[in-house]
Amino acid sequence: MGSGVAERTDGTGLAGLDPDLDALMARVGPCGLGGGNGMTPYQALVRAIIGQQLHGKAAAAILARVQALAGGAVPAPQRMLDLPDEALRGCGVSAAKLLAMRGVARAALDGVVPDPAEAAALSDEDLIVRLTTLRGIGRWTVQMLLIFTLARRDVMPVDDFGVRAGWRRLKGLDAPPSPKRLAQATTGFAPHRSALAWYLWRAAEEGRTAATALTGSAS
Repeated sequence: MGSGVAERTDGTGLAGLDPDLDALMARVGPCGLGGGNGMTPYQALVRAIIGQQLHGKAAAAILARVQALAGGAVPAPQRMLDLPDEALRGCGVSAAKLLAMRGVARAALDGVVPDPAEAAALSDEDLIVRLTTLRGIGRWTVQMLLIFTLARRDVMPVDDFGVRAGWRRLKGLDAPPSPKRLAQATTGFAPHRSALAWYLWRAAEEGRTAATALTGSAS
């Protein structure tokens, strides 16, 4: 088994599966994944579209302005379609994102974007296949929805740069693994790969902090 700290704090099923991971878990502490973020799939997709290719503060500012158009919440699908282009563009939404947000709204009204009850009945892959047909929605975006909105426990976003960088640091590799290699390497962590991804993000953060400290000490 891993260290006593990992065993005490881990509720993810990961403790004891890998000594390097046990050491990381002992340093980081309990997994921060909870029971979902309280959003519907539609709301999560709209927020994801707004946040694409933006830093956190900029995305949050645009989201706040969009929500202000609907009383402080993500505009409901019909409201999203009824809002003038100028209103949404005035919030800082790009033309491409505007089209994607309208598309998600139409898909929600048409039943392509499921409500929470239907989403709960669909498999991870069914949701990925269905939602990646929408403009501006890729596999990674749906995987984030699965992990953080639907609280699915066995999602490994192998295309995520942070996850790959975390695995590199965890295993002392010279370079991040390819998505295919990472998928193969993490198969044995099923059905707990969402928590594994969370810890790999923390490992990547450790790596960035260490690199910053090294750069500072050398200057």
